Amino acid sequence: MKEFLVELTTTVPEGTDPAEVGRRRADESTRAKELTSTGHLVRLWRPVGELRSIGVWRADSEADLRAKVLETLPLWPWMTAVITPVQPHPNDPGPTG
Repeated sequence: MKEFLVELTTTVPEGTDPAEVGRRRADESTRAKELTSTGHLVRLWRPVGELRSIGVWRADSEADLRAKVLETLPLWPWMTAVITPVQPHPNDPGPTG
């Protein structure tokens, strides 16, 4: 699979029932775990003090990433995405830890 750096910004529509927001956020957590187990979600960060996420995602193509991965997220209808295909850098030190 190819790797993509994805920046997701979620904007909840004004007037949305807080119970609906809570349900979708809970479902989002479950879906993220599923996507991690299938190798599609590799890493996910939230910049300090911001309501956006930056992550490394994998899919066969950008079209597949959108259609088969990101569009399955419960919060997707409220999200905007900036997707950048990436490849390993020759000086990448690899995983640490």
